[in-house]
Amino acid sequence: MPVIHEITDLTAPELDIYARLTQAQLRNRLEPEKGIFIAESPKVIARALDAGYQPLSLLMERKQITGPAQEILTRCGDVPVYTADRELLAQLTGFALTRGVLCAFRRPAPRTVEQVCAHARRVAVLEASWIPPTWAHLPQRCRAEHGRSARHPLLLRPAVPPRGAGKHGHRVSGAVGEIGTCPADWPENGSAQLHALGFKTAAMALSDRSVSIDDPALAAEPKLAIVLGTEGDGLANSTIAACDYTVKIPMSHG
Repeated sequence: MPVIHEITDLTAPELDIYARLTQAQLRNRLEPEKGIFIAESPKVIARALDAGYQPLSLLMERKQITGPAQEILTRCGDVPVYTADRELLAQLTGFALTRGVLCAFRRPAPRTVEQVCAHARRVAVLEASWIPPTWAHLPQRCRAEHGRSARHPLLLRPAVPPRGAGKHGHRVSGAVGEIGTCPADWPENGSAQLHALGFKTAAMALSDRSVSIDDPALAAEPKLAIVLGTEGDGLANSTIAACDYTVKIPMSHG
């Protein structure tokens, strides 16, 4: 069973991963085998456990121990659990824990594109070069928009933290799905690699040649890679040109 530790000292070194390490330090680029990611909420933590990720410690409101987090605690072995009331945790982390629970996990090694795509019919390719805070919700969003399973997100490198993300800029990164890396010379070789694996590519972008995400041709594709760019700048023109489809989500006028 997990070992419960009541927080009495906010400067304790074992709390650094939740309060004082930067995102770059958590990712530990020089020693990726020691990298850590932080998952938030019992549901996301449970999905990470289901995926086989190794929990290192938990931080939670006291009431969560016998509440919503009780089930995940039974799955975490003897990992340390640091607890306090909501106000003290907000003082420690710098924000209110919306779901009341954080869990530090060992960051898994990136998988190859071939490994990620081996049994996938739909993948999401992120050209944004960082994992957004809403990474955990990406599979559900793709499934809702396209009506197909998107259980195998595919992350392109280089992966760097977003500007202004802060030390907790993407707490749920790596918590769900499978992450792989495409070649650094994306989109040329990366697109060719996806084509060789049987995937057609669909760039999410607004242009004169964009088709609706509901287009029957997309649904008929046996394997489809949905390529997404940044919220501000979108995809690079070279990426859009290299894709088989350019796709938009229709909006109501005005």
